[in-house]
Amino acid sequence: MSDEQQAEAEQVDEEVESGIQDGDFVRLAYTVRTVEDGDVVDTTSKEVAEEAEIDVEGYEFEPRVIIVGAGHVFPAVDDELIGAEVGDEGDVEIPAAEAFGEYDEDEVRTVSANKIPEDDRYPGAQVTIDGDQGRLETIIGGRARVNFNHPLAGKDLEYEYEVLDVVDDREEQASGLLGMYLQQAPEVWVQTDEVEEEQVVESDDDEEDEDAEPETELVTVEKDTLYIEATPQMTMNQQWLFSKQQIAQDVMQRLDLDRVIVQETIEGGMGGMGGLGGMMGGAGGADIEEAIEDVDIDADELAAELDADEE
Repeated sequence: MSDEQQAEAEQVDEEVESGIQDGDFVRLAYTVRTVEDGDVVDTTSKEVAEEAEIDVEGYEFEPRVIIVGAGHVFPAVDDELIGAEVGDEGDVEIPAAEAFGEYDEDEVRTVSANKIPEDDRYPGAQVTIDGDQGRLETIIGGRARVNFNHPLAGKDLEYEYEVLDVVDDREEQASGLLGMYLQQAPEVWVQTDEVEEEQVVESDDDEEDEDAEPETELVTVEKDTLYIEATPQMTMNQQWLFSKQQIAQDVMQRLDLDRVIVQETIEGGMGGMGGLGGMMGGAGGADIEEAIEDVDIDADELAAELDADEE
């Protein structure tokens, strides 16, 4: 290879490695619309949502932190982001097959109306039949027609995006990941803790009994810890309730952390004890003792009364 060819090859390699790469944390602003009707499917813009007459109550509209190549966006969008720079904008068309699948007529099925709760027996209701989620289309007599296709099945999508930032700070990365899982990012911080733990003591004694319990010693080690300040919304979040272990493992693996600690703060004054006093008749400790002493119970008399009731 000539010097000129080698220089060109090195230039190509440099261009390939420049910009955003697989595994990078990226903050994106985006809006997803259906190609045919232009209906807004998802957006990080409150203004876009309001223009589309989408209910914005209780929803945080802000750019999302995603990991390139981790399946957080459609594969075609991941491909667009490789090599992109901060400030780049683009539109990616996602065919239905690569979005939410093609529409399948076989997924529209007739089922017994008895499988649907009475309160959900109306067209458009979201129902679950034998573990499958669907939308009730019609109900006549004892039969119901349910569409088990995804609501966006068969629809091509347009993904409009802007790369706002590459996120390198681990706390921002953790906040972004949790926000993606929970739809609301809790307060987080990362710190290195000194923790005492037992470790097996290695022995050079070849004659050591293999069946003997290994010797351990208490040592102090450093652990990179992610602290999460749990909010009431987070503790009630269904995704968190059922998948907290998987979520924590994913965050630790991607951010190279040793552990995750979730903290929950419950605030309130001593006034909260008033209810207990009321239930106890307002009696304090000394009053309770006096009340117990005042109670005169004859065990033999009580047993006789119980026998009489049984007869």
